[in-house]
Formats: sequence, structure tokens, C-alpha cells
Amino acid sequence: MSLYAQRGVSAQKEEVHAAIQKLDQGLFPEAFCKIYPDFLCGDPDWVNIMHADGAGTKSILAYIYWKETGDASVWKGIAQDAIAMNLDDLLCVGITDNILFSSTIDRNKLQIPGAVLEQIINGTQDFFDQLAKFGVHIHYLGGETADVGDVVRTIAVNGTMTARWPKNKLITNEKIAAGNVIVGFASFGKANYESEYNSGLGSNGLTSARHDVLTKRYATSFPETFEPSLAESVIYLGKNGMTDQITIDGHETSIGKLLLSPTRTYAPLMKRVLDQYFDAVAGVIHCSGGGQTKCMKYLPGPMKIVKDNLFDTPPIFKLIQSNSGADDREMYQVFNMGHRLEIFTDATTAEKMIQEAAELGIEARIIGRVEASDKKELLIKTGSTELVYEY
Repeated sequence: MSLYAQRGVSAQKEEVHAAIQKLDQGLFPEAFCKIYPDFLCGDPDWVNIMHADGAGTKSILAYIYWKETGDASVWKGIAQDAIAMNLDDLLCVGITDNILFSSTIDRNKLQIPGAVLEQIINGTQDFFDQLAKFGVHIHYLGGETADVGDVVRTIAVNGTMTARWPKNKLITNEKIAAGNVIVGFASFGKANYESEYNSGLGSNGLTSARHDVLTKRYATSFPETFEPSLAESVIYLGKNGMTDQITIDGHETSIGKLLLSPTRTYAPLMKRVLDQYFDAVAGVIHCSGGGQTKCMKYLPGPMKIVKDNLFDTPPIFKLIQSNSGADDREMYQVFNMGHRLEIFTDATTAEKMIQEAAELGIEARIIGRVEASDKKELLIKTGSTELVYEY
């Protein structure tokens, strides 16, 4: 059993999928988000979408960093994480504007004061204001903030997004087919709309990242940051502290800032891409939970995905793997490993999309292709390593 599973988490969410398998899959089962008829207004040419997600256990890393450094601004990044994990899923079905957002914050008041709530709530609005400059308008409708110390040991930051969208502007992944190329858009680096280097980690696999990178002293200093029934052998096994310094691309930063890089949203890019190349988009995948294997879940039929031109592994993932000893198979199932967004399209349009990304400071490349097959399968080639996954 992997360390990830021993810590009570699953990259593939098998039990969750089993629990919901009898539910209505919506109008387009292969779409990245569940899509329903327009129940709100009853227009057959429109659809309704509601999506919920959050920052996950990344909030625990923010808690440790804040306690250790006193820097409360780190919580603004957690606000962005909760938004981007919702927003970038909606981008995958074509939604880029006029979105409603409601936040859900559960806290242990004995550990999380009002000043932290202010950072999260104000950070949410600041992020929406920034996105509006790129034509992506999200309306903040408030939400629920609950003091539930008997349930939550520190804080959980989540949200729900709702949109009404024209049916003829949806991406449903039904067009993914052999012959498509796959454009990967880097999760790391510094986009023009980001204030500093982004490690690319996002908001998936943070339970592994936290325990595998940080030292055992955090178990003693912050026992509220982990489930007490976990075996000591899986708790804080790493070599690093949050304030340890590391040099990336000639710039010095800390381990804590790498782990807490706010999840990059691709909204400014997707707004441009879909406005100009919508008809050439066969499908879009957000490489979130499930990492580089996420694409298999949304294929419209048997076919083979080949990813043989991936980005060089960013430093944060090398750091996690060197600390944990996890093999490549697990790393590519848990983490995005360098790109968190992929678009299935034709080769000519792919080059245009790559140029659009470059203008926003986002590295992009054709990372693979779709081939004919009698089953759903994925081949990842990295150096001399070949990883095969079946769905």
C-alpha cells in the first residue's frame, strides 16, 4: 500500500466514484463537469452547471507557515486555491464568464482567529477583481462561515460555483478522437498575471507533499495538523523546514513558499483560446486529482493517450519524490508533474494556442497525441521510463 493510501487519502477517489455511480451523470457524461438542463429558466438552448471544490489540506500548510512566520497574507493564496480548483474545472466545459461563487469556510475558532477569515474573504474578492481585468467576471455571493471545532482541527476552505451557459458553447469531450494532439500548459513558472514564481504544485497531493517534505519536528510542534490515529511511520518524514531556503531559476525562495504557491488559474488564457478557437477544441482536461492519469476518465470511447513530450519535472516534484522515495508511477497518479491543463485539438491550432500562452507568460507545448485502440489506455514516456495505465 502506498504512503498516500496509508494516510487515508486516494488520488483516484475510488470509494467516492462507487458511491455516486447510480446518480444521474447529466447531459454529457464525458464532460469534465456535470451539465444539466436549464432548470433555472427552462430554455432548451441553455444549461445549468454547479461545481464544488476547495483548497483541501493545503490549508494545513498555510496554518503551519502562518504560525511559524507570522505572515497572515499566506491565507490569500488559500482563497485563490479554493477558487481556481472550481474555476479551472468549469473552464474545461467552456465556461469563462458570468459565474456565481459561494464560499464555505469551516474553522476551529480556538486555532483560527478572525484575522485569518479576513485574509481569506478579502483575498477572494481581490482575486475576482484581478480576473475581471481579463474579461472573466465572477460574482461573490457570500457563503457560510461556521465554527465547528469538534469537526475541524484547523480550517477547511471550500467553495461552490454556479453558471448558466449556452449549450452551443459547451466543451463535452465527445469530440476527442485518434489524430488529436494534446497541448499541455505549464503549471509552473511566472505567468504575466502572477506576482512571483509558481512551483506548479496546485492543490492536489498536498497530504503527501506535507508529510514527505517536512521534518518530524512538525508532528511535535503542531499535533493539530494530522489525524492522530495515523501510524508514526507516515507522519512528517521529510528533511525540510518551511523556512528552509532553496534557489529556483536563480531566485531564492523558501520551501514553504514552494509548497504554498497559489494554484495557477488558466482563466485568462482559456478566455482568449475559447474566444478565438472554440470550434477547434475537441476536449479539455484539468489534471487535478489523478494527476497525469486524469484524462482517461473523460475519454468518449476506447483510445490510447500517448504522452511522450512532457515538461521537465519541476523542482517541487523532484523535492517531494526525493524525500518520499515514491516511484514514478505513483508520482504521475498523484501530481500534475508540470502541466495542469491540457487541450485536445489539431496540430495547426495547437501552435496558435501555444503562442497565446506565450503572450501570457505560460510555457506550452504539444505533450502527446491520441491514437486508435480497443481500450482506454495511457502511455507516459519520460526519459527511459514507460508507464502504462488502463481505465
